[in-house]
Amino acid sequence: MSSTSLDAFWMPFTANRQFKSEPRLLVSAEGMYYKSDDGRSILDGTAGLWCTNAGHGRTQISEAVSKQIHELDFAPTFQMGHPLPFELAQRLVKHSPEGMNHVFFTNSGSESVDTALKIALAYHKAKGNGSKTRLIGREKGYHGTNFGGISVGGLGNNRRFFGSLLTGVDHLQHAWTPENTFSKGLPDHGVELAEELNSMIQLHGAENIAAVIVEPVVGSGGVYMPPQGYLQRLREITAQNDILLIFDEVITGYGRVGTAFAANRMGVTPDIITTAKGLTNGAIPMGAVFVQDFIHDAFMTGPEEVIELFHGYTYSGHPVAAAAALATLDIYEQENLFDKAIELENHWQKALHSLREYDVVKDIRNYGLVGAVEFHQGDKLGERGYNAFNHCFWKENTLVRCTGDVIAMSPPLIISENQIDELIASLGNAIKTL
Repeated sequence: MSSTSLDAFWMPFTANRQFKSEPRLLVSAEGMYYKSDDGRSILDGTAGLWCTNAGHGRTQISEAVSKQIHELDFAPTFQMGHPLPFELAQRLVKHSPEGMNHVFFTNSGSESVDTALKIALAYHKAKGNGSKTRLIGREKGYHGTNFGGISVGGLGNNRRFFGSLLTGVDHLQHAWTPENTFSKGLPDHGVELAEELNSMIQLHGAENIAAVIVEPVVGSGGVYMPPQGYLQRLREITAQNDILLIFDEVITGYGRVGTAFAANRMGVTPDIITTAKGLTNGAIPMGAVFVQDFIHDAFMTGPEEVIELFHGYTYSGHPVAAAAALATLDIYEQENLFDKAIELENHWQKALHSLREYDVVKDIRNYGLVGAVEFHQGDKLGERGYNAFNHCFWKENTLVRCTGDVIAMSPPLIISENQIDELIASLGNAIKTL
């Protein structure tokens, strides 16, 4: 494609002029591999963008989508309904933590986060606690790109251009300490950082704080694992102070860390879970917000003919998206993919930490089938990360993701041990060039 033919598309989260001078274009995909426009097979080390957990080209999903779009392309879910979102919600709650038996459908992770924040605020108001309006996020947190999500998010570049954002928002400090460098799995140090939440409660008063939102595993902010006991401590503090705890599992949901949700594996049940991405294996945009029964039930106390929550989207529970999600869930269950990250975790960890031998490597982090290799900064911030990513694509035929000087990896759950070795060897070859 010519550079002129690329001009009309303003690409998201992309250095557009840099990309369009040497475009990296993918034209098809199957299994663990993309096909580039110049005919190369590209090993996918990122599950697309943290979403194609079951791998690419799953005919079970495409056939379900094709059948559904012919049968019922669209139906409203405002004061109307169609069967699929009801069926999907019932299937999903079988995998959610105990007590999370209600699902609100959205179209993306960003919408899931804003939905969760609005439900949290509306819940407290429904309970007669209208002063509970403050929201607390965390440094390095990524919660999508809507105004609510970037307000509670903790990434400077996502926030600084867009004004004052939501008011009444605070941020916990980043839950990582230097002692955790080169940790394997969940790090040992940093549980005490959760106590900062108590300081915020003392400052603002529990009666004014509605919710705390965190990613169980920080994704776009650099791939950081929570210290052992940290999420449990947040759960204790929020429960003691009638503050809702929201887990953003848009990345960790649907098998990424070895169970359906990180909450399951880490043994911490929040009040709300936001999801998207892996819900449909990335095939059709869709998100889902899981809520505890007590939250849902708090809205169901007024007259039956009155709308309980004035919130929703035209495409909430879209029939074609729901069909894709049901087919995806079939694959996850039939192939036991929610267990794969634990089965492969030791091999993944050993391969990933073999890169520690290179002097340019500052840190390596891993959990489930999530991994990060961080570089010491070169002449420019992010230069080494981008160069490694670019080298992998053009010279090694592998796809990894760069976020600053961090290479993030989250391969499809169908990856083999040999493909893990291939992916890590490719990154090793890229590191040698830095």
